[in-house]
Formats: sequence, structure tokens, C-alpha cells
Amino acid sequence: MRATNVTFATGVTSGEGLVTRVERTPAGAIVVVDTTPFHPVDHTWPDQPGDAGVLSSNGQQVAITEAVMAAVSDTGDFAVGVDIPVRRGAEGWTWFVGHRLDGDAPAWLVDGDAVRLEVDAVRRSGLSRGHTACHLASLALDLAVADLWRKDPGADALGSPDFESRASQTSRIQEDASVDEYRLGKSLRKAGFDTEGFAASLADRESQINAQLATWVASGADSRIEVDGPTIVDRRRWHCDLPEREAVILCGGTHVSSLAEFAQISVALDLSDPQLLVMTTTVDGVAV
Repeated sequence: MRATNVTFATGVTSGEGLVTRVERTPAGAIVVVDTTPFHPVDHTWPDQPGDAGVLSSNGQQVAITEAVMAAVSDTGDFAVGVDIPVRRGAEGWTWFVGHRLDGDAPAWLVDGDAVRLEVDAVRRSGLSRGHTACHLASLALDLAVADLWRKDPGADALGSPDFESRASQTSRIQEDASVDEYRLGKSLRKAGFDTEGFAASLADRESQINAQLATWVASGADSRIEVDGPTIVDRRRWHCDLPEREAVILCGGTHVSSLAEFAQISVALDLSDPQLLVMTTTVDGVAV
């Protein structure tokens, strides 16, 4: 078996494939096909949920509850999601997109079948907007706190001091939203970040972020995904032609094709816990 080919990077939400494996698990059957438009949730950084949708063949269909990462070792061990003991792309493993069903696989679904795969396009669009907005909000956050660094933490995709990579703890993409958590502890202070100054100016920083986001949305900048190859283990990068310069970020998720798809992106900063910044990003999309 070869690694699954994926087409979601181009925005595709439907396609055909051949069933190469049907694996029964306690959480429901996992169907593997050779090519899929489904984006799977990553087992090591599960920021964007996997796609849901429908798999059909010869007039019959079954619901896919979520696309997940799956892998089989050279010794034959099959693992799914968080049970995969290595990072994606590790040697000695072959990598797949698994399509999780709610329950066992129907009798008509067998290895070698030609099937059609249909992603829930409305949900995908919402997640894509949420993911692009998440990246933009993080870049705007880096810009808004750039003056609070006393040491060089490295640069982000726009050349700003990289608060995101230094402090990020979790990120969760939702439809038309995201929630990011940043740890403001001792290690960040040692790295040269003025956490006290940040807390004292939180409202101003939030306003700066929202003003920057409004400027970027108004630009209608192009957004795209660059891929190194066709399989699920090939690297993918998000590109966005922002007015300042092109931003390029390694990213395995899905994204909008233009910032013109947004009416507004806004953030709210919460520092109820002085050592944990929570940034909630919300999106208003443009009606199509």
C-alpha cells in the first residue's frame, strides 16, 4: 500500500477513490482509499478537525463522521489518531487518511471498490475561514506586541518577533472561529518578553490587532496552499499576499482562496489567568 493521495489543498470537496483497507475498531470502522478530498485531523497537532461527509458506491452510501490520520508499520501494526506512536512521515510507517464511520462498515463496502467521496462543503468552508483567520490573528498579535521584547525571539512570517512560536500552547480551529492559548510564564519572561507591560496594555493591544486585521481584510489578498507532493505526508505551506509582504507558514490545514471571503475578522484577548493568554478569533464571512 502507498500513502494516501490528497486533493483538499486545492479546495476540492469531492472525488473518487479505490478502497484499499477496511479496518474494524471499537470506535467505528476506518476506511482507507487511495485518493481522497478529505482533510484529516492531525494526531500530533489537532488544531483543525477532520472533514465529515459521505462515502457512496452503486447507489448506496454511508456517513463519514470524521477523517483521521492512520498509519501501518513495516511490521504490520495499524494505528489510528492519537494511538499512532510516531510523528507523521516517520520512517518505517506508511501513512493514510482514514475515514471513520459511525459503527461497522456496511457489507457492500469491500477492498477494491470504487467509491465516491463527498465532503460536507459548508462545514469545510467554515473551518477554512477559521484557519486562515487564526493565522492572520497570530501574525497581527506578533505585530502588536513587537515592542515588548528585550531579546530577539526569532522572526515570524512577516519578520516580526515571533511571540506565536515562543508562547503558543494550544490552538483549536472551529467553523468561523478559533481559540488560541499562549503561556505567559517564567520561560517567556526569561526569553525577554515583558509580560507585565503586556497585561497593563491589554486593551490597547487588542485594538491594534483588530485594526490590523481590518486592513488585511480590506486588501482582499490572495491566499493559497503550496504542496511539495500529492500525498498526506508531503509538506504544505499557506501563502498569503499581504500588503506588507507575502506570508508563508508551514500548515497542513485548509484555507480560503482570498481574504475577500471575509467581511470581518476580530479578536478578543482574555488574561483572566495572568499566566495564560486566551485569544478568541471570530469571523464574519461574505455572503455568496
